[in-house]
Amino acid sequence: MAASSSSEVVIGNKRLKVSNLDKVLYPKAGFTKAQVIDYYLRIAKVLLPHLRDRPLTLKRYPNGVDEPYFYEKRCPSHRPSWVRTADVYSERNAGPVPYCLVNDVATLVWAANLADLELHVPLAKAKAMDKPTQIVFDLDPGAPADLVQCCEVAELLRGLFDTLRLDCFAKTSGSKGLQIYVPLNQARITYDDTKPFARAVAESLERERPSLVVSNMKKTLRTGKVLVDWSQNDPHKTTVCVYSLRAKDRPTVSLPVTWEEVARCARDRDPALLTFDPDAALACVEKRGDLFAPLLERKQSLPRLGRPR
Repeated sequence: MAASSSSEVVIGNKRLKVSNLDKVLYPKAGFTKAQVIDYYLRIAKVLLPHLRDRPLTLKRYPNGVDEPYFYEKRCPSHRPSWVRTADVYSERNAGPVPYCLVNDVATLVWAANLADLELHVPLAKAKAMDKPTQIVFDLDPGAPADLVQCCEVAELLRGLFDTLRLDCFAKTSGSKGLQIYVPLNQARITYDDTKPFARAVAESLERERPSLVVSNMKKTLRTGKVLVDWSQNDPHKTTVCVYSLRAKDRPTVSLPVTWEEVARCARDRDPALLTFDPDAALACVEKRGDLFAPLLERKQSLPRLGRPR
């Protein structure tokens, strides 16, 4: 995409004006809005299935990552007529709020043009907001712990899930941690099932490795440990979508990784092994496809007890 100040593009049968393409959104990297849009265009094939029908919370950085940002749940009223929305009930608003649905390339480019650098979505789809299709464990290190310790905890999680005969998949947060997902895709499972299960898993790991794992979010307890954040399994929470950019000093990507890569990072004690910029992310996808594709269809049931020990 040309880096001129503005342009009108046609994607499919949808016409869209993109503006301020030469604006630098990542000053330390010189990464412009045009490059942000170009990345999302090139990653769209694997990204869109994970966004489809999930209400999007926009996280907008109109003046770049070094300037103030804001979250936007209500889909902007100035949206093109072809941007689909889904009404989600809001207790705070005592009524439905129309969220954007990013189901096609044109809508993805439109969101990127709004400087929505990060794409945050719930674990459920719009038509069944009480029924998550997956469970997530957000592994968040407390300094001096870092991504290396997150990899160690991820391996513990995988071992636990192996005993429960559950497949799980890892991705980088694009920041300093890892996120582990368990696909469900079972219509009968609700957050009343997944949240207690996730908490039980986190508490089980904490009992097993108290020097490494903490399940309580109090920051005073997290020094040198990894928080296994189970609380994301909630209808009111969102998590950064796989393949999303992150608004750090330099553009990084929340990218799926293999368990071999997780083990190598833990073994070599090198967080840089699991840090990916847009070019590296695109190269990985070109080489191995979408490692998170099983999250879309694989059906798994939770153990009856839901509280592994």
